[in-house]
Amino acid sequence: MDDVTGGAAVPEDSARPIGRIDTSTAHAARIYDYILGGKDYYPADQEAGDAMCREWPALPIHMRANRDWMNRAVRWLAQEAGVRQFLDIGTGIPTSPNIHEIAQSAAPASRVVYVDNDPLVLALSQGLLNSTPEGRTAYVEADMRDPQAILGSAAFRDTLDLGEPVALTVVAIVHFLLDEHDAVGIVRRLLEPLPSGSHLAMSIGTAEFAPEEVGRVAREYAARDMPMRLRTFAEAEEFFEGLELVAPGIVQVHKWHPEGTDGEVIRDEDIAMYGAVARKP
Repeated sequence: MDDVTGGAAVPEDSARPIGRIDTSTAHAARIYDYILGGKDYYPADQEAGDAMCREWPALPIHMRANRDWMNRAVRWLAQEAGVRQFLDIGTGIPTSPNIHEIAQSAAPASRVVYVDNDPLVLALSQGLLNSTPEGRTAYVEADMRDPQAILGSAAFRDTLDLGEPVALTVVAIVHFLLDEHDAVGIVRRLLEPLPSGSHLAMSIGTAEFAPEEVGRVAREYAARDMPMRLRTFAEAEEFFEGLELVAPGIVQVHKWHPEGTDGEVIRDEDIAMYGAVARKP
């Protein structure tokens, strides 16, 4: 990923591996895209999304609130914390505004490394690589369960300067990591090489506010070979041990810096995600 065009690092696999995409079974990123009103999904994803929304009609509200939280968190990191480098884990299908668009609107020289292991995301990754000339974006095809593959990649080393703070963003992904995957340990290994002043921004799935409804959605995912591990508040806290939480701390995503939103009233029971941002001392 050493070639640079218009501030964007070109993926090593530029052949766009469409042939590797399994369209016959539902995929979490494509379900998310379908429910959010995107276009990069297949009939199996639509079927799954419709089934999940029948089980919990608030699911689109929940997913939009998570996306809106990500936008606010990245904007806060760029504008208030002065972060100019971002490492985004589990990027998913490009949906504008993407992290680099938000960060570069505040600071055009911002740099972003996107990470995902879905071949469809790679196939669509040009939407993640349209950086400003002053900044840079790069894409790493890797599984977050292998932090060393991410940290050791040429794109990571060439794009981010570990002499300066980095924001690690882990958005709506750890609920797909089961106990045997050690999600907390994975996040800590990704944070380890990042310098003091770096930040962790995470949203973490929970069933604490609508246990029956969210439990039914989780069963729909599991029936399609996508088991979930939803976490309690105490379990969410574990990800931030040793870090300095930014006010208001760990809260449901719609309650994190809601200023600037359109004023839509969202019920707590319609949100199944904690969100927080914390600084590495």
